Amino acid sequence: MIRLALLLTLCALPAHAACYADYKAKRDNPLRLHYGVAEVPECNPDIARKALQGRLGREGWTLLNILSVFGPEGLEERKASAGDYFLRF
Repeated sequence: MIRLALLLTLCALPAHAACYADYKAKRDNPLRLHYGVAEVPECNPDIARKALQGRLGREGWTLLNILSVFGPEGLEERKASAGDYFLRF
């Protein structure tokens, strides 16, 4: 009985929706710029910024700005523009 109640409770919880951000980043010496799309922990620009600053920084990139945060429905339209930086970071 307890297992059934637990199962019903878990099924009633909302599913965690995937969240993504598109961003612009740069690298110096020589100057290189890129546009990318990355999965982020929440659809919140501030949280996306914090997550991406660390990821990009480890690879020598500096985050310039977060353009937007969105759900899976926005992935396909951004894939070609992001090229090699689509879900790389």
